[in-house]
Amino acid sequence: MAKKVIIISTSLRGGSNSDILAHECEKGAIEAGHDVEYISLKGKEIKYCIGCLACQSKGSCVLTDDVAEIMDKVKNAEVIVYATPIYYYEMSGQMKTLLDRLNPLYPMDYKFREIYMIATAAEAEKSTFEKAYNGLQGWVDCFEKAELKGIVTGGGINDANSASEYEEIMRKAYNLGKAV
Repeated sequence: MAKKVIIISTSLRGGSNSDILAHECEKGAIEAGHDVEYISLKGKEIKYCIGCLACQSKGSCVLTDDVAEIMDKVKNAEVIVYATPIYYYEMSGQMKTLLDRLNPLYPMDYKFREIYMIATAAEAEKSTFEKAYNGLQGWVDCFEKAELKGIVTGGGINDANSASEYEEIMRKAYNLGKAV
């Protein structure tokens, strides 16, 4: 059964390896027959949350930027795949800022049920990805109908535009898209 899938690439780097894997995931999801939308945060204006919590009663954020459009797409997707580079053993700042700004979704009737992460890092240890994954788990925990279902990791990938050289990792990203 086809699902509405949104893939959000949070890297701002040209030749981003997490972006390469996210596109591979997109290919798999399209081949599986899903309705897929790819969003890159590159070039998007995303202001920092100011913690006013007006969104909880108003249903929208008081800040004006590109988040409102992204939020509407996230709200209506059944599956969300976040792709991020790992910086200092954490998700990118852009990803964390976006997650903070998605706070208006909390009281809404959101459709997303499955959340996944794709992450790349220069370091290859399994523990490299734990803090970022746990950070996303914290966001997912606030949405009782959603579940963090898994991660595809690309450790040991440092140079820009080099993820495609890692066939096994590319296959895992593709298979993630195929399996959602």
